[in-house]
Amino acid sequence: MINIALFGPPGAGKGTQSAFLIEKYNLFYISTGDLLRKELAEESKLGLEAKSFISAGKLVSDEIIVQILEKTIKENPQASGFLFDGFPRTYIQAYILEGLMIKLNTSLNCLISIELPEDESVVRLLNRGLTSGRLDDNEKVIRNRLKEYEEKTLPVLNFYKEKGNYVAINGLRKVEEVTAQIEEIINKEMSKKLMNVVIFGYPGCGRGSQGMALAKKYGLEYVATGQMLEEEIKEGTEMGKRITQLYENGELVPDEIVVPLIEKKIENSKNIRGFIFKGFPRTLVQSYILDGILKKHNSTISKIIDIQVSTLELVTRLGIRSKTDHCMPYDTSIEKIVNRLKEHEDKSIPVLDKYKEIHDVAIVNGEAPFEVVFERLSVEIEKGLKNLR
Repeated sequence: MINIALFGPPGAGKGTQSAFLIEKYNLFYISTGDLLRKELAEESKLGLEAKSFISAGKLVSDEIIVQILEKTIKENPQASGFLFDGFPRTYIQAYILEGLMIKLNTSLNCLISIELPEDESVVRLLNRGLTSGRLDDNEKVIRNRLKEYEEKTLPVLNFYKEKGNYVAINGLRKVEEVTAQIEEIINKEMSKKLMNVVIFGYPGCGRGSQGMALAKKYGLEYVATGQMLEEEIKEGTEMGKRITQLYENGELVPDEIVVPLIEKKIENSKNIRGFIFKGFPRTLVQSYILDGILKKHNSTISKIIDIQVSTLELVTRLGIRSKTDHCMPYDTSIEKIVNRLKEHEDKSIPVLDKYKEIHDVAIVNGEAPFEVVFERLSVEIEKGLKNLR
């Protein structure tokens, strides 16, 4: 989840940039003015309370505003995050937002301020007034609005400067350049909080089908070394022929082949919420490699899941798979199946033991219908997302 507060004086182009952010990152737009009007129109309990303030010529209290914000955030769990426009408006509201974010197990990633000199704001707004027909687009009114913005906003900006999550953008640049600056900031923030899941389990436990389903449900990128290696085989490359030989001998593919493919996959995956790794790491060395790859992208492993299935069930499943189009080279005989299971135990179990020392490894019983196991795994992913926020 990515939460952004967007600030800027009148004429800075917040509307244009907000539209981009909403579409690009699936953010839910939060404007207290819009939310108040919605509650008033619906004559909700909060709307009626707000109406009593407005009727008395008073500003709607922060008590009501925060309840409307909390209600809106809770009602939109599908959003990848929230874009706050013009909120918080005061130093006190900055503390209110901090407290609300804590209650909702999330946080404000950063406040982006599109900065523009006063004279430039005046020029832009006067030009806008030539076509908008707005009576307030005259220089006297404009300068008063700019002065009011500066006086009210400065304490809020200082609040986030002290927190260290204030980022200034040069609003004098072209619209596309301002957009690029904002995109760079948000991508950097998102890379800090990628949901990276590693699914462990013996061959036949269902890692592949479950991993793909989970990736689709949660908007994650599915990274399966087996899938990437099979593409090489299908294309008949020299690397593919080497991989086939290794498969037939029941051996693991060396890191010199696997790692570049994974790096390429990660590099080409843009604007995603994270990754699900299946089939990597398989060895202790690969576990350190994966840590290094993620570190390179300012990220870490978020969740380790181990799908457990009995040996007898694994042999049965792999035997059945050998008679389908999904047959793997090591499925073709009981001897190869046993060798593959033993190799997994010898090389992959130490990896799992290593991760148990530094992560909470979630153990999921894989001996159940697909839907049941999928729900068990989804529960673990949800826990990981909650901790990530």
